[in-house]
Amino acid sequence: MNGAVPIISTQEEGENLWFGGGLVTFKVTTEQSGGVLCIFEHTASRGKRTPLHLHPDSDETCYVLEGELLLHINGVEQKAGPGAVVWIPRGTPHAFLVTSEVERSLWVVTPGATMEAFYRQAGEAASGRTLPSAEIDIPRLSAAGQQTGAMKMLGAPPFPMHVPA
Repeated sequence: MNGAVPIISTQEEGENLWFGGGLVTFKVTTEQSGGVLCIFEHTASRGKRTPLHLHPDSDETCYVLEGELLLHINGVEQKAGPGAVVWIPRGTPHAFLVTSEVERSLWVVTPGATMEAFYRQAGEAASGRTLPSAEIDIPRLSAAGQQTGAMKMLGAPPFPMHVPA
């Protein structure tokens, strides 16, 4: 047995973390999954954008629950709204921008250990499920990515600073 335990996480449950201009709520941690994966809900407001980056050792799957993301994957931009599934294989350059008032999505990261360590190092414990400013601290993200090996920065966010409503 790998230490995995069955878990049922309700909508209100999970550890909240302010991370990169959004709110991450862990639904299944790598410890709970025996190192197999990490599942979290991501919520952010219009204008939250990520730098262009890649994850050398983890695949990401995103299911958009509400709102809209503009994704930049391998130089191609595409919108993803409710019901869209996005799979980003390890090593793939990508970034995203929240274009709706609020975006909520479910992310599955495999394997999850280095990525979860990255989120925890670059984020901070949230007192509740409130959204932080959409601004991101790129130097902090970059440093955490280098220290954990979970993320390699490739450049600035490939999107405008402000998104029209």
